[in-house]
Parts: sequence; structure tokens; C-alpha cells
Amino acid sequence: MYLLGIDIGTSSVKTLVLDAASGAALASASQEYPVHQPQPGYAEQDADDWWQAAVQTIRRALDQSGIARDQIAAIGLSGQMHGFVCLDRNHQPVRPAIIWADTRSKPQVDILLHQPERAQMAAYAPGLPAAGFMGPTLMWLKAHEPDTLAQTQVVLLPKDYVRLKLTGEPGTDVSDAAATWLLDVRSGQWSDWLLDRCGLDGRCLPRVHASAEIAGAVTPAAAEITGLPAGIPVIAGCADQPAQALGYGLFDPGTALITIGTGGQVFEALDTPHIDPQLRSYVFNHALPDRWYAAAAILAGGLALRWLRDTLGWSDRPDAYTALSARAEETPAGADGLVFLPYLSGERTPHMDPLASGLFLGLRLHHHVGHLARAIMEGVTFALRDCLALVSEAALPSRLIISGGATQSPVWRQIQADIYQQSVWLAKGEQQACVGAALLAGWGCGVYESMTDATKRLPKPTEQIAPDAAHAEFYRERGSLYAGLYDKLKDDMHRLSGR
Repeated sequence: MYLLGIDIGTSSVKTLVLDAASGAALASASQEYPVHQPQPGYAEQDADDWWQAAVQTIRRALDQSGIARDQIAAIGLSGQMHGFVCLDRNHQPVRPAIIWADTRSKPQVDILLHQPERAQMAAYAPGLPAAGFMGPTLMWLKAHEPDTLAQTQVVLLPKDYVRLKLTGEPGTDVSDAAATWLLDVRSGQWSDWLLDRCGLDGRCLPRVHASAEIAGAVTPAAAEITGLPAGIPVIAGCADQPAQALGYGLFDPGTALITIGTGGQVFEALDTPHIDPQLRSYVFNHALPDRWYAAAAILAGGLALRWLRDTLGWSDRPDAYTALSARAEETPAGADGLVFLPYLSGERTPHMDPLASGLFLGLRLHHHVGHLARAIMEGVTFALRDCLALVSEAALPSRLIISGGATQSPVWRQIQADIYQQSVWLAKGEQQACVGAALLAGWGCGVYESMTDATKRLPKPTEQIAPDAAHAEFYRERGSLYAGLYDKLKDDMHRLSGR
């Protein structure tokens, strides 16, 4: 018996075939697609690109696995959060999807932040509104594209659009809905209070399912396109952050997952929704009932190192990241007086400022590529340390697991242990959002008795990286300098942005 996990990411779709008995991945496939930027600050995608990439990766993964198609017991999905596509009464896109990286709705966020009810937000909202979240973006559409909303029957998040194409049934799940800034995370239902703050009526919002609930089955039309048998149950699925956490077996409090991919995230499961009174982080619904998670995020994690790679003209160099890591490892802690702020796309936690900008401070003639690379690694990690501190106010993690592309760099792994001043454990496994989605589907369809049963098959982290005592002390002092830079420079950042 096998399970299919599909992750609709920002840059690609990944599909994985999982052996339900062993928890081993038999085969996987991925396909990229573009992010369109028709204007500065815009980030859009063609929803059909998601579907076509899903079709191609389903076919390739199944072919590579060598299994009979009728051995697939269930399908689970995960996907990028916050953004959405508007669909008409025939479930056709009205316009390109607006995704999480889009900042056009900053004026709407400013309106929300300056409402008289701002003091009440912690009682209703999961955190502060941010540009790129569904709620503020719908406000922008209402102000600038009213005809788009007039044609819209339902708005769907990326993984929900792919599930619609598979099953013909529109809907969402509680974990993805939680990150729209329109859901009451305590009740798991759309929030009249948040809708009212946004000036929206909720007419276009879909039904909210439990994440493991069966939301439909593969239709004959989808079966013909994908090569899957018709009738396979498809669960509602979940957002990519809880899916990745499930792929590591994280749904009980006590362990924090720190991921540096394109961006950077800190995730810790909660058994009650402890929302920061100052709304400096987020609390969203996990994919399991009566579970939540504290979340904090930065927008440029590995993206900052990719920027350096491309700026150096190394984008076609296959060993570019290995070379940057080696240069950084040869450079002393603190990069000989060079500090980096990683706000290349604005920033989320803790500043919630889309106009924040990146910075090298202390740049001198003696600095070279290794110094730039190490300063970027340190700056990204300092930013995530700020995220971890906020998440830890809700529930102090006794264990830190690190994941994402940054863990491929030995020096960046050590920098994380040194700056967090705590041992970190190296995550095992790949494509964990796909794995989590598949395991959730197995539980939802009765293949597993519980998520505990499902996740006991997962490999456990075995490699521990301890902090270097001297470096940890140095970074403790350097951290105070880093922490004060944003407040000193934010007004100048805003002036330079021209907005």
C-alpha cells in the first residue's frame, strides 16, 4: 500500500510516492515554474502552472516507482501559504494568482494597523497583518480591481486549487486558512471580526475542512490526465509549514524546527494557542486537531546567499554554494568586522516591515568574498535568533532541529549552534512537506491508527552540533550590535525605498 504526497511550493511542485508500511520514499519528481513580477513589489503565478506541474510530477513519480496505480491508497497535499487565486463560477481563474511574496497591499496593512481596534487584535488575530496575506490582498483587490471580485465565486490557496482540479470540490483546510488573516484560530472558523476589519463580506471564502478530512476523490477527468485511478480519496491537506513539521514527526510541544530555505522559519508546536500580546510572531492551527504552532519567519534566508552567488556571476557554477561555504569557513567569526542585515525583500518577524532593506555595515578594503558569505550566514542566523526568542516566549523548546538547504553547509550549521547558543540536531530526510502530506493522508484514510503511529516510521535526527564556547560568547556580544541596527536605520530605509 502506498501514499502520494504533493507539495505546491513557490518555485516548484514536488510529488513523492511513500511506502505506507516502511515510511520510505520510493520515488519523487519535481517541476519548476516562474514567479511573475509585472511591477516592482508584485509577485504572481499562473494557477495552471501549479496544476500542469502537479500532473507531470505525478506521472513521473508513479513511473519511477514501478508500482501499480491501484496501489495508491490516498493522496495528501501541502502548499505555499498566504497567497490565493480568484475563481469564477466555472472554477476558472479570473486573474493570475497573487502569492505570499507580493507587497502591493502594504497600504491596506497600514490601514489595518492604524484602526482604533488595533489594541483588540490579539484577542482575534493570529498575529499582525502582513502584505501578501489573503486578507490585506483582498482589500487591495476591492480597492483597485473591483471587477475581479465581482467575477469571483471562490478564492483558493495554491494546494486547494490543485485539489479542486483533482476532485472538482472547492475548499480549504484549517491550517492554510489560519494563515490568511481571516480565520479565528481558536475556533477554526472564518472570523467575522477580522472580515469586518478588512471590510470584506466573506462571500468568496471556501468551506474549511479538518486537515486530515477526506475532501473528495480523484475524478474520471483528473484520472485521465494524471494516470491515477478514479476514486482515490484526497484529503484536505495542510499548509507547507505544518506538513514539513509532520514530516519530522513534530506535533507535540518541546522541539523547535528552524528551517533556512529560500526564506527562514521557526516552528514550535503548541497544545494551546498562546498568542503574543504584542503580535510580534504568529500562532496558526496545526494539521492535527487541538494543536497549534507558534511561527516566526524571515523573508530572505538562503535567498540572501543566492543573491551573493548571482551578484558574483556564479549562477552557472555548479559548485557555487560549496565554494561560498568553503570561503566562509576560512573567515573568522564576525567576518572581520562586517555585519549584514538580511532584509533584501523587507522583513516579517519581528519588524513586520516590507520597506526594510538589506545592509552591509563595516565594509572595508580588506573584505573579500569569504567575508561577505560569512556575514550573510551570520546575519540570517541572527534574524532567526530573534524569531526563536519570540517563539520561545510561548514555550521554551528543549531541543532545536535545523533543516533546509543551509544545513548542506558545515560552517552554517556551526554558526547556527553558536548564535543560538544551544546544541542543534541535523534533520534527517528530504522533501518532508511531501512526506508529511502523505502521512496525514494515511491517517485521514485509516491506513494509520494515529499520527503517532504514522510518524514512528520516520528517521530520527542523530547528528548533534554543539556550540563552540568562544564563538558563542563572541556572538552574544555581537548580537547586541545587530539587534540595534534596524531601529537606528529604519527611517532611512523607508526614505530610500521611495514609498
